[in-house]
This record gives sequence, C-alpha cells and structure tokens, in this order.
Amino acid sequence: MDEPRRPDPREGPAGLRRLLEDDPADLYENAPCGYFSALPDGQLVKANRTFCEWTGRPVGDLVGLRFQELLSIGGRVFYETHLAPLLRMQGMVREVALDVVRADGSLLPCLLNAVEVRDDSGAPLLVRATVFEATSRRRYERALLAAQRAAAESERRAHTLQQVVSELSAASSARDVAEVIVRRSREAVGASGAALWLATERRADRRAEPSMPPLELAAADGIAPELLEAMEAAAFGGAELVRDGGVHTVPRGAGLRSVWPGLAATMEEHGQEALVVVPVDADSRHLGALVLMLGVTGDTGLIDLTPPGERGQLVQADADLLATVGRQAGQAVERVRLYEETARQAERSAFLLDAARLMASAGDVTETAERLAELAVPRLADVCVIDLAGEHGLVRAAARHGDPSRQDLAAALRERQLPSRESPHPAVQALDLGRTVWIREVTDRWLAQITVDEDHLAVARALELVNLVCVPLVADGRVLGVLSLGSDRRRGAFTPADVEVAEQLALQVSQVVDKAQRLELETRTSHTLQANLLPPAPPPVPGLAVAVRYLPASRGADVGGDFYDVVPLPGGQVALAVGDVVGHDIRAAAVMGQLRSVYRALLADRPPPSAVIDRLQAGWSLLGLQLMATALFAVLDPETGRLRIASAGHLAPLLVAGGKAELLDVRPSRMLGAPPAPGPAVEWAGVLAPGATLLLYTDGLVESRDADLDRGLATLMDAAVRAGTNDPDELCDRLLAELASGLRADDVALLAITRSP
Repeated sequence: MDEPRRPDPREGPAGLRRLLEDDPADLYENAPCGYFSALPDGQLVKANRTFCEWTGRPVGDLVGLRFQELLSIGGRVFYETHLAPLLRMQGMVREVALDVVRADGSLLPCLLNAVEVRDDSGAPLLVRATVFEATSRRRYERALLAAQRAAAESERRAHTLQQVVSELSAASSARDVAEVIVRRSREAVGASGAALWLATERRADRRAEPSMPPLELAAADGIAPELLEAMEAAAFGGAELVRDGGVHTVPRGAGLRSVWPGLAATMEEHGQEALVVVPVDADSRHLGALVLMLGVTGDTGLIDLTPPGERGQLVQADADLLATVGRQAGQAVERVRLYEETARQAERSAFLLDAARLMASAGDVTETAERLAELAVPRLADVCVIDLAGEHGLVRAAARHGDPSRQDLAAALRERQLPSRESPHPAVQALDLGRTVWIREVTDRWLAQITVDEDHLAVARALELVNLVCVPLVADGRVLGVLSLGSDRRRGAFTPADVEVAEQLALQVSQVVDKAQRLELETRTSHTLQANLLPPAPPPVPGLAVAVRYLPASRGADVGGDFYDVVPLPGGQVALAVGDVVGHDIRAAAVMGQLRSVYRALLADRPPPSAVIDRLQAGWSLLGLQLMATALFAVLDPETGRLRIASAGHLAPLLVAGGKAELLDVRPSRMLGAPPAPGPAVEWAGVLAPGATLLLYTDGLVESRDADLDRGLATLMDAAVRAGTNDPDELCDRLLAELASGLRADDVALLAITRSP
C-alpha cells in the first residue's frame, strides 16, 4: 500500500517561495549574527546588513576599514597580541570576547568566531568571521564575577575573624591583645595604620561614674609618631575616643578641620584621607577604641592603584567585621584583666586547701576547732571564734587572735558562752536564720547591745573590730554551730570575696565536724558494746596456759564481728570457740554478742562440737540473726589432751609443736546462716601433746588486699615456727606484730592454748 504524499513547504504562499528561492542571500544579509569578510591584514571587504546595523555604519563606510579599527583600545591590543597570531597559527578562533565601538561611540559586547581561508600553498587569502551580540551574557558574567568576589571577600573576612579569635585565645596580657587587634584589623581592611587605646585598670561604669577613665596607648602599627601625637592632642586619648554606637568613619574634611585642625593638617601631610573609630566594648562597658587610618600606605613597597579620594571609603561589610573585632578585643581584655583577680583568688584558694588538709588530719571535734582557729588567724581574719552545738547547748570550742600579744582577749572571749536566743548577737542571728550575717560597721552603740555585761563590753572594745562575719555550720539540715570571724582596724573591712571564702570554710568545717561527731558517737557506742559483748579474761584452767587477743579493724568502730571464748565445763573439760561474723561494724558486733550468748547456753548440755554447729544452723532463723558467720568449736581435756574440733566454714586451726607448725585437717561444713548442709557437721579428733600449742584465729590475721589466703597461711606457719616459744602470750604478741601491724581492713581474734608438759 502506497504511503501518503507529504506536502512540500515550498508549495505554500508566494512570499515564502520567494524567500526560499532567495534563501542564501537573505540568510547572509538578515542572519541573527553579523558576518564579515576581511583580508589577512584585517581590512573589511564584505559585511552583512546585521553587522552594519549593529555598528551603526553603512556597508560603504565599513568596507575598506580594518576590523581592529572598530575595536576598543583594549580590544585592539588583544587583536594584535593574541587574536591575529592565534588565527594565523591555528587557522581559526572560537568565542573571542571583544567590544566593538559603534558609530555613536557606545560599545557592543560581542563574541567573535573566525576562520582563515588559505590557498593550496597555505598562504592566507581571506578571513571569514561571525559576530554574536553578547550584552546579556556579559552582564551575567559580570554579575557572576561580582558574586565570586563577594564570596571571596566574605571568606577572607571569616578567615580574619578566625585568626583574631585564635590569637586572642593565646594572649596573656592586655598588650598582647592590643598587638593582635592592631595587626589583624589593619590587614583586614587594608588600612595604612592602626592604634589601640585602652582604659586604665579603673574601668568605667557609666551609671556610677559619668566621666571616662584615662586611656593609654596599648599598641600601634603603621602610624607615624607625628600622627599619634596629633591624635592624642586632639583628645583621642581621652573621652572623645569612645562613643556610644558602632563603627564610624571621620573623613578629612571641613568638619574635622573645624574641630581638630592640627590633626586634619597632619593627616593631609601624611596622605591620610580618613580615620575609622571602632569601639572596644565588653558587656556594655566601653574599654577603649581601635583607630585605623585610611590613606596612602607607605610601608608596603607596592604601587597603590586606588585613585585619590577613594582611599578613605569603608564598605559596610568591613565596618561590620571591625565591629566584631572590637567586641572580641573587649572580651579578651576583660579576660586578661580578670587573670590578676584570679591570681588574687589563688591565695584564698590556697588557704582553703590548707584548711582542708589540716582538718583531714585532725582528730576529734575539739582538736579540729582549735587547729582551724589557729589557721584562720591572721591569714583570713584577726579574730576567730567557733561555737559548737552540744548536748546542753552551744559550747565555745575555740577562740584565737592573730596577734599573740592580744591572745588574752581571745581567751576572755572563750570563757563566755553565746547569749540567749533572744539576743541581737550576729552569731545568734546566723544560727536562727541559717545564713551568713555580715556586720559591715561595728559601732560602740552596737557593741553595747550585743554584750552581756561591762566586762564583756570592755573585751569587745579592746578588739577594735571594724567588721564581723558569722557563718552558721550546717550539715544535712542540722545546725552544728557557728563560725565567727572579725577584722580589726589594722586589717580593714572584709571584701565580698573574703566573706565568700568564710562561707566555703564554714562548709568544710561543717562536714568535718559532722563526721567527727558521728565518729565520736559511734566510738562511744562501740566501746560500750565491746565492754559488754567481749568475754572477760579466760579463767585459770589447770594443765593449760591460755592467751587471747582481739584487734578491731583500723577504721570504723573499735569493735567488730570477731569473737573468742574459753569456757570450763563440768568434769574438767574446756570448751573453746572462735568465730567471725560478716562485717566489722556495730551491727556485726551485736550479732557476735548474740551468737556467743547462744553458744554458752548450748554448753549446758555439754554437746560435742559438731552438735553445736548443727543446733546453731537449725535455729539460726529462729534467732533472727541477719548476718552469716564462720565459727570453729572445740572441746579439750587438759588431763589427757583429748581434742575434738568442728568447723562451720572457718579456717583450720594451727598446731605448733617440736619446732614445727601444721594446719589440722578439719573439714569445714557450711557457714552459720547459710542453707543447711545435707548431713551433720564432721568432727576432727586427736590429742594435744604436752608442750604443744593450739592456735585458733580469724581470717583478719592471714588475709589482706595484698596477699591471698594461701600466702597468708604460709606466712602464719613460718612466723609461728620462727617465734620459737611455747608461751601462748609471747606467741600471740609475735604473731600480731608480724602479721597484723599497720592498717587492718578486718578484725583479728586470736586464741592460743598450750598444754602443760
């Protein structure tokens, strides 16, 4: 099947047919780009209508001209140095940007493409070129370049700010800060010079002191001495240097000449067109100003291409950068100035550290108070009085004066207790209010109100106090007492920093006093328990020499969970026991006392050692004992030496005889308080030979954090052999001296029985 015939566009309207028939000529003349032909030297020989219209010249005026004559000055230079050589060398050029000068003198941005027509020998005959109008493209390229330049400038400013922050962080003095700011700010905006003036140490507070403190030149760079002198003479070293607001530029003009003619003349002499004033602020306080000169730069060695009159201009982005630099400078100046204040605080911190060390090594509460009062005067105050809460009210624990010749006044104060709670005395008020009371002015009338009698008033007057600070001692909500510090006329008034140190000291004292009071209470309680729970000295037993020792752990209460017992039984036998309740505190001591009492009650039926363990294990829950324990029970017949031993998880006893020491093979059952064993306790039976010694002990003698149990037992056997004695007292003393001297983490109970030969 034949395909349908497509219509021929040339069969359309007559006008279209005519255009298509004349297409080559029309396309050349009315093309959307310019066409021209030129001789190798650039002389135009032909140009289309489009090119003529773009240039504003008829073809008759163009023919005969050389193409380079239609270009701008820069374009002519580029044509001769680049375009013509490239065309001759390559035979073609592509998208060369040129500016064609129209007949009216305006410029036509365009892009040129050209080819060189050559003969068979390679000699140039003709140049054919197309010209494309590029006004929009040139505008876009210029906008793109402007954006790139703006981005580069923004990156440069950000880098400058990073450098400033980094270098300021390493500055340790105000001069270091000034040198960094002057150098970096000058580089950032291309200033010819810069200088920084800072307020002296007496910093300004506009609310309290309207006048600006004196300013001093901290650093300068690139500014001639004559200019610096002129600036300071024009009050730039004074209050006029710092103004409210941001960065401001002062051009060298009629305004400057009318106010500071000398400065304006000096700036003109040195080619400076303007100065820029940048406030140096910190927390809304004016600390000084950075001043930059804009004008001729005389120290770079480079030719300045900036036209005169434009050097004194500062773009807004640079002004914003300088404002940020000024704020960074203010913060850095504040930081380094606070360094000196920090150094002054270091002395107070050293005092608190010494106080902490002193109190850490102090003993009871009274000793702590005495040593603290000695430390506080004269380093912190001239008079220190410490009152502590006791069972019957406040007790004056310490009173010291910093001047040894006036210690009698402090002694007189110590003899007097604090007045009643209704008194206006600041120490009483501090106790009632639970906060610091600071008497900033001590008057004679006020002294008469707080003293109780004429003698008390006389002592208070003799102290010549000008300030008094009373800080309550509080720990866990309990009022423990009050710390009172006074300064006399020689020292002067306390500062807020001194009062803060006193409060920190009181906090430390409160913690130490609270700990010491709790320890004293625990110690008294432990002493009472020890006196009532530990058995008395072993009674004399015919045929036996007995020695016992008990050492509590080095820390905590003076009694623990270890116990021993020697009980003569009817029929001449002796019951022996040693045990260890888990723990070495008051609770363990209480369980130990209960266990020893129950053990003695069980001895009424004279059960064998294994039966004692079984009965205790069976009745442990009925006794209500919350802790587990190990124990070793034995029965010894002094006459025959017959010995029976049973162990409830306890260490095996040691037998010392004939210059040798060995651990008896006593098989332990489970600890007391542990789940019961499936069978009864196993009993060891043997004979204690005449002259032999049986040693029962707890694990505190052979265990430590530095050595395991096997090593401890080996050391015990070696020490027992080296002791070389069958006297139980001497043996116990030597073993304790060698194995239990120094700090002990656990209690030690020791029972030694020697059978007479």
